[in-house]
Amino acid sequence: MVAVLVSAAVVMPSPQGTAVAQANFTPISLLDRATHMVEQAGRRFIVGDASSGRDRDFSEDELMRQFDVLAYDLDAVIKGQDDVPRITLASVPSNLAHIRETDVRKTMFFKTVLPLVLQVNEQILEDRQRLWEISAAKRAGTPLEAVDRLWLAVMAERYGARRGDVKTLLENHDIVPPSLALAQAATESAWGTSRFIKEGNAIFGQYTTANDHESLVPSARLDGKTHRIKAFDSLYDSVASYVNNLNTHKAYSEFRTMRATMRARGRNLDGTRLATALHRYSERGADYVSDLHAIMFGNDLMLLDAARLSQVGDAKPVI
Repeated sequence: MVAVLVSAAVVMPSPQGTAVAQANFTPISLLDRATHMVEQAGRRFIVGDASSGRDRDFSEDELMRQFDVLAYDLDAVIKGQDDVPRITLASVPSNLAHIRETDVRKTMFFKTVLPLVLQVNEQILEDRQRLWEISAAKRAGTPLEAVDRLWLAVMAERYGARRGDVKTLLENHDIVPPSLALAQAATESAWGTSRFIKEGNAIFGQYTTANDHESLVPSARLDGKTHRIKAFDSLYDSVASYVNNLNTHKAYSEFRTMRATMRARGRNLDGTRLATALHRYSERGADYVSDLHAIMFGNDLMLLDAARLSQVGDAKPVI
């Protein structure tokens, strides 16, 4: 299959998962989500029903056939020979855990999550470009258009920044390297087999105490605890919320500072180093970071940080 993803040193985690996030998250607004879906309309493939992904059940054989139709070869992506198709899965195959070959199961999982991470990152990079352009206009004394002023105000409110503070927005509104996102997705969802991802498309085990959206009660939750795991309509929503969580929650300020420093020094974002700043993501602390590193190095995920989405235009959904 994909030889580079096979490593005897990396053991597949148990179906129960290994850790859950310890911080609440700020949900992405319906306006943000609607805006993004409009911007992305006609630009990506969809497998399953994105509006009710958890009701759509398909086998890993069906998914493999869809990958073949799209000529989606992870090995070629790793080698820089091909791009990643704009495919959005509403949910993971329910019988993913039944795939006996470990390397095949891992490859299926990475191929499922990678396009989602890249699509979320792509939108953020477009936002960052807009922030740079607004910053340049302000320095030149050029009045901003009303739509730009409104957009900047919304961004400032999301990040708790002063209006017009583009520097703070650029430090906080940034991407998560695919290597890190994939490693966290693997450990938090038990490689796509956990109850939370099956029942609620919850890849990253994000805690919530809010009552205005769907969520799942952890079976091992201690008496007196009230947290739940946020459920999502689709895997894409789960990835978008995870990135927003890292970009906004006070628990991950160290992560954002380290990432901003890399940017300021003109360096590529290093997922392995950034992982060290996520020791507060799990109660397991340093051991959790060690697990992330084991997955990243054991599967050469750093090579996927250079992966790019296909620039194919309008396309009919793949169901």
